[in-house]
Amino acid sequence: MKSHLRLAMLLFFVMFLSLGLYACNKEKKVGKVVVIEKEFNIVKSGKYSFSLDVKGKVKNVGDVDLKSVVVTGYCRSCDEIMISDTWYATQEVRSTEQRDVISYLAVGAKEDFNFHDIAFYYTQLGAEPSENLPEGLEIVIESFETVD
Repeated sequence: MKSHLRLAMLLFFVMFLSLGLYACNKEKKVGKVVVIEKEFNIVKSGKYSFSLDVKGKVKNVGDVDLKSVVVTGYCRSCDEIMISDTWYATQEVRSTEQRDVISYLAVGAKEDFNFHDIAFYYTQLGAEPSENLPEGLEIVIESFETVD
């Protein structure tokens, strides 16, 4: 009787261990979003001021659908101090106009984004900035959530 009980316990333990290993072996699905298009535009926002806006497309190249995808942009070469005739930007504080939130993005889907005020330009003479955009412009996927 004891040998049957030991055998049953051993079989139960092996089945329990196998089930645990099988459950851990499942591949976790990962979300990933990439920027596939981007276009920067200089917009006159006042008599002596200009701002840099962006529009483009992102694509979900991950394994799972996503929601609340936050896209924003930075000008890494811009100063944070406003000086006439140079591009400047606020790097730390992002307003709602400096980002776009895509509510849902299915696997393989593409979605447009646009937002304003990546960088600013101020001139005392009213002259327009050169057509050369500042260096270090970057579009960033700030965050997203996976759909269960």
